[in-house]
Amino acid sequence: ADARKGKIYGKLIKEITIAARTGGGNPDGNPRLKTAILAARAENMPNDNVERAIKRGTGEIEGAAFEEMSLEGYGPGGVALLIDCATDNRNRTISDVRSTLTKNGGNMGEAGCVAWAFEKKGYLSVPKSAIAEDALIEAALDAGADDVQTQSDSYDILTPIDAFDKVKTALEGKGIKFDEAKLARIPQNTVRLEGADAKKMLDLMGYLEDLDDVQNVWSNFDIDEKLMAELTQ
Repeated sequence: ADARKGKIYGKLIKEITIAARTGGGNPDGNPRLKTAILAARAENMPNDNVERAIKRGTGEIEGAAFEEMSLEGYGPGGVALLIDCATDNRNRTISDVRSTLTKNGGNMGEAGCVAWAFEKKGYLSVPKSAIAEDALIEAALDAGADDVQTQSDSYDILTPIDAFDKVKTALEGKGIKFDEAKLARIPQNTVRLEGADAKKMLDLMGYLEDLDDVQNVWSNFDIDEKLMAELTQ
């Protein structure tokens, strides 16, 4: 549990630092920073850690200079992978990601090989227990959301990037709480895998997410819900 928390904190600190560097240290005027701080609080990160990360980003204190980069590749069955990283050493990050892909049935691709297959969107996940479907759809669309998708135990709200904070704030004003709220890469099409390939893909994504420099792993991988439950028991 401590190791898991350490990895989560490390990724959140990088995100807060980069958000503060690119948009300033005031979360009221920096939606990306505000979202990162809320994510840190949801993981019970101490306020001192959050404040230090902000000050590193704004240059008030010294710290590692993190750089954002996205790597692209393929997993089992030709699934597209877009891997967002934050690093202070590009060569190390590229080597770690390439090795992880190669060892687990994937391969690294050239820049641009899969990025076209993903669209940047705001993403909000609301548990079904929080609100009735009709009420959520009406509130989300009125606030500027593009779509509300019903999953087995949640509602997924997609927004334009520039409307993300407005939709999030409007729904929060109605007392709605989120399981997740972030900027995401949504695939324009999906590739469904079965059996061994599905298991390999789930394992690969887990190994990538465990890398210290990897912030997010996006894919167009699709899997039957029943099979997902069996493989993740």
